[in-house]
Amino acid sequence: MSNPKAAMLVIGDEILSGRTRDANMFHLAGELTKHGIDLCEVRIVSDDATAIEQAVKALSAANDHVFTSGGIGPTHDDITADCIARAFGKHIDVRADARALLEAHYQATGLELNEARLRMARIPDDAVLIENPVSTAPGFTLENVHVMAGVPSVFRAMVASVLPTLTGGAPLLSQTLRVNRGEGDIASTLSTLAEDFADLSIGCYPFQKDGVFGANVVVRGTDGARIDAAVTRLARELEL
Repeated sequence: MSNPKAAMLVIGDEILSGRTRDANMFHLAGELTKHGIDLCEVRIVSDDATAIEQAVKALSAANDHVFTSGGIGPTHDDITADCIARAFGKHIDVRADARALLEAHYQATGLELNEARLRMARIPDDAVLIENPVSTAPGFTLENVHVMAGVPSVFRAMVASVLPTLTGGAPLLSQTLRVNRGEGDIASTLSTLAEDFADLSIGCYPFQKDGVFGANVVVRGTDGARIDAAVTRLARELEL
């Protein structure tokens, strides 16, 4: 059986403007690979309610899991929770369990749980809270959508909270073969290899370093023996 499919939705004007470099996709991809869930698509949308809702609906329908990043903080432009609720036709308001977490946190830190901070306790009906051991304010899972913060340290903590609850498949394995030849010189060999090992993913990525041109051929799959066989054959055919 094939691995579960996942998509990621990155939300925020600051990403699209170039002001902030997204680090969460890189982290999520690595964690999902280890868990046996295939990340098949990543979308980035602005802080626009219609764009968020449409993207969530489309990605949720096409994948087993959707992971969102960004837009669940205390400010006016943090609209992700409301958009997720509308996408699934759910009521949203301050929820007692989320409020209790924030009350305990802010009491311990001596800060006021003001109206802005209380926005982070607005959770859609029927959603399951995602633990946040970094800053307490929870994310949530609704249907097959896991809604998480954009701050990288908090996002990583939430991913660690969610993944153990998900059923994965076979972890994706890979081997890399460095070839000091141009892509045009090895393209036909790679095409034949890809046909004969159709169960594997074979990618070719050119490089230039210290005046040397070449390519890294990456062979990916879930069967280690098949990967070994493909890499061994490629090395033999290229006389490496």
